[in-house]
Amino acid sequence: MKRILLGTLLALPLAISSLPSQASAAEILVRPNVHRTAFVHRPVVARYKQRFIPAHWETVRRGNRWVKVRVPARHVYVRV
Repeated sequence: MKRILLGTLLALPLAISSLPSQASAAEILVRPNVHRTAFVHRPVVARYKQRFIPAHWETVRRGNRWVKVRVPARHVYVRV
């Protein structure tokens, strides 16, 4: 009889702690972020740079070929 009584006394705190309980509202802390970093969104301006292209592609029997010549050379605007 003493063993049964001692066993229930030892198991009772474990059984109570294993039962699910409702969360208390006092335990939940919500802290709003008061000190936010200000982000200034600036529009992105596309910058172009003039570049000299001294050659062009020509189609030949074996495929394409990069031909360097002075006459059809041109300046093109490419993004930086």
